[in-house]
Amino acid sequence: MSLELYSYWRSSAAWRVRLALNLKGLDYQIRPVHLVEGGGEQFSPAYRKLSPESLVPSLVHDGWPLSQSLAICEYLEATWPQPALLPDDARAAAAVRSFCALIACDTHPLNNLRVLKYLGEDLQLDDAARNAWYRHWIGRAFGALQARVAGRSTDFAFSDTPGMAECFLVPQIYNARRFDCPLADYPDLLDIDARCAELPAFRAAHPDAQIDKPA
Repeated sequence: MSLELYSYWRSSAAWRVRLALNLKGLDYQIRPVHLVEGGGEQFSPAYRKLSPESLVPSLVHDGWPLSQSLAICEYLEATWPQPALLPDDARAAAAVRSFCALIACDTHPLNNLRVLKYLGEDLQLDDAARNAWYRHWIGRAFGALQARVAGRSTDFAFSDTPGMAECFLVPQIYNARRFDCPLADYPDLLDIDARCAELPAFRAAHPDAQIDKPA
């Protein structure tokens, strides 16, 4: 069995998959894809065979490629059900998927590298305007995420062990901190993030621990 993850050290989408792989205890190899160097290795003809959309991550399982972090995490859950990243109960699992989709579909696409690059280079927005854009959408999303876990009775977002929700939340909090987004209004999210930071699976997936992090 061979698992290869095409990843960029600071890509939050690739980070989600690293976390899912680590939480499941799967062995995998990182194949770095530099998103900036040389105009972006994700646009090379070789990589486009794995990801026609020219995005990371891509997972290759025994020669079979799959892109998009949500799909990859669902594939890992279906192929290696234990340890589980989703609850057994259908409604509880749907609540986790909804939480993840709010990050992956409604938040991250507005703030990822290619969008920020377009805002700066094509629309000629200065750093202050770009950062205001970023913080606006983070605030909208984190308010909703906080409401979903406020008053929780579990150690993590939906259970006493981390799962798919944490795979998506932790990278997004990291990004919010990078752009100095105010986070004091989201105490549950910060508590979950702090708990995750103590776990080996999360430490190993962190951007600072990646082989392609610049020296």
